[in-house]
Amino acid sequence: MPTEGIEAIAGIIPIKFHLQKLARRSQICPFKLPSNHIIKNLIDNAPNLFKKPNPHTVSSLMSRQKNITKGYLIDSCNKAYGIFPSFSPLSWEFTPGFHLTDNFSDCFSFNLVNKKEKDNLHVQELDEIVLQISSSPTTAFVVTDASIKNDIATSVSHLHIANHPLVKTAHHAVFITSTEAELFTIRCSINQACIKENMSKIIVVTNSIHAAKKIFDSKSHPFQSHTMVILSKLHHFFNKNHENSIEFWECPSHLKWKFHKDVNKDSKLFNPIPSYPCKISWDYYKKSDSDDIINQWKMIFQALDGKEKHFLDLLDDNFNTIEPAYTKGGPWLQVFGHSNSLCARATRAITNHAPIGEYQLRFFPNKDFKCPCDDYPIKSRRHSLHECKRFNSYWNPRRDSLNHFIMFLIFNPNAFAFADN
Repeated sequence: MPTEGIEAIAGIIPIKFHLQKLARRSQICPFKLPSNHIIKNLIDNAPNLFKKPNPHTVSSLMSRQKNITKGYLIDSCNKAYGIFPSFSPLSWEFTPGFHLTDNFSDCFSFNLVNKKEKDNLHVQELDEIVLQISSSPTTAFVVTDASIKNDIATSVSHLHIANHPLVKTAHHAVFITSTEAELFTIRCSINQACIKENMSKIIVVTNSIHAAKKIFDSKSHPFQSHTMVILSKLHHFFNKNHENSIEFWECPSHLKWKFHKDVNKDSKLFNPIPSYPCKISWDYYKKSDSDDIINQWKMIFQALDGKEKHFLDLLDDNFNTIEPAYTKGGPWLQVFGHSNSLCARATRAITNHAPIGEYQLRFFPNKDFKCPCDDYPIKSRRHSLHECKRFNSYWNPRRDSLNHFIMFLIFNPNAFAFADN
């Protein structure tokens, strides 16, 4: 039974890799704990000039003692050297009663793209905003974007204020996720707008509205080091005048709106060289860990002992061999998972466990499994896909492409079905 092949089609990562992923995730879970937690104190490696050294920390152990001890705390402590702190659950900005959503819920808003409307309508709204603020010296209009190349993130923002020159800001960071890069540039742009005198309104245009929403998320998340700074600035901004406000406008890159297009272009102009060694973010570590496990899965799956020699390699739209993944149901189910019968026939064909002579011959070598078309001595998968005259309802010869393969099955409902005679 081609278990690993069926798991790949179903988008289910093998249990050994899933357990490996859980084990690695558990090693970085202590970083989510508050600073006064006993486990956090035990693995804390950061020197503190205001506290006496704790003789009970893991870092106080000698290398020989660590090798003897081993275990969860030792592994977590080793990870602590390379991950910079991202969580801050005890900061007053996240405390109930002090949170921005509790006191200034009317001072901020989000304007998302309506997917049911045409894109040009949202572009017109953004153009109208630019016209309105062009004569308002008390409104800061900010456009942000970020890009990542070779693990180096470039965050760029353009600050527009009437009767003021355009202010461009660029920052670089290594080993962070795109969400962190986008949130960091929002943080910097809000900070710049808040320090300007006589500002009453801030408008932020971004293509990562999900990152902006993290600012007002009171739950513990790996972006709190940024959101706590933003919340502090906005608290001060709103306390100046309760009429002050901030608006977040979504602008996806595919809209190609001029102002955002300029920022996007600037974010890709730089080719910075990172300086090593450097720490990585908690979210980036989690992502790279998952990518590493998926790459292991792909590598082992491509070996014959992983997917078996009868597994049918199909190509994607770019003519690359489809590889296993577990996000969004995997690449195969995204195409044919909507139909149970189609899914069953496609799985039979891909794994070669189908009601055809090529498969049945393995168990009954003395029987005759001639194709009903009388043109082939054995009814094989290749013959059914490319040569059998009974299945010629679909004209495209590219049956090695997943999309064309599925179209062939749709136009030939008897192919790889038990009802096929």
